[in-house]
Amino acid sequence: MSELITYHSEDGIALLTLSNGKVNAFSPELIATFNSLLDRAEAERAVVVVTGQPGILSGGYDLKVMTAGPQQAVDLVSAGSALTRRLLAHPFPVVVACPGNAVAKGAFLLLAGDYRIGVEGPYKVCLNEVQIGMTMHHAGIELARDRLGRAAFQRAVINAEVFDPQEAMHAGFLDRVVPAAQLLDSAFDKARELKKLNMLAHKNTKLKVRKGLLDALDAAIALDRAHLG
Repeated sequence: MSELITYHSEDGIALLTLSNGKVNAFSPELIATFNSLLDRAEAERAVVVVTGQPGILSGGYDLKVMTAGPQQAVDLVSAGSALTRRLLAHPFPVVVACPGNAVAKGAFLLLAGDYRIGVEGPYKVCLNEVQIGMTMHHAGIELARDRLGRAAFQRAVINAEVFDPQEAMHAGFLDRVVPAAQLLDSAFDKARELKKLNMLAHKNTKLKVRKGLLDALDAAIALDRAHLG
């Protein structure tokens, strides 16, 4: 499992680094590893920082699995949506440090974080489903509707618009953009700041604030499984 996501924990902060090939594809194995490491971080009561390799957070779902057959695609998307829901309800803060491109599931990973930091550069953040001939799934629509600005939501989901890091920040994918050399330091600074919160209050407030979204995701995941199946 360690070759798909590396895990390093120190001083109450758990760093999860996606490491699944050139585009950090979300495969069934990567999702299972992600869930296992979230279990570990939760047991350690750690603030979570999620990142990728230089230049890439993730390019989306594993296309080999998505094209293997309808059931494989449904199972993968459902597992990915369940992971998104889990991140949104995680009892400890989640910081996403985006080192470059975040496409499709990579962009949804940004939308699942409590604080998102991107890097300056010629990188793209986009929900490209429509561009590649896929009708956006219900869970993706609900997540984007909640986390993006109203105009950006329409442009990102319906038009598959590509945002550069600064545009992605204004749209709602990112909270801050820094030089690439400062990414991890900035993420750890934010994690240390969030670590000072009362974690019970953080968890309970997060669940109250996101109740509508979490309920909508539960319904959307079930709808996607029935519809896509």
